[in-house]
Amino acid sequence: MEENKQNQLLTKIKSVFSIASIIGIVAGIIGGYIYYIKIGCSSGSCPITSNPYMSMLWGAIIGYLIGDMFKKREKSVNKD
Repeated sequence: MEENKQNQLLTKIKSVFSIASIIGIVAGIIGGYIYYIKIGCSSGSCPITSNPYMSMLWGAIIGYLIGDMFKKREKSVNKD
């Protein structure tokens, strides 16, 4: 029973995250941190770039969206 639940969970995760989206997330996190280091806001008034965690979070979101563009989709067939 427990093994069946684990298989269902893995199937759901694989349907949401592809290899390309995971690579995009990791690259986005790294890019967000580099952006914080090189360009970040030193005054603290910038809500995203003054905090390294927020920069990395937004980088991960953008990385996921870019990586998800390369996910293979199943073609739908119209039955008209």
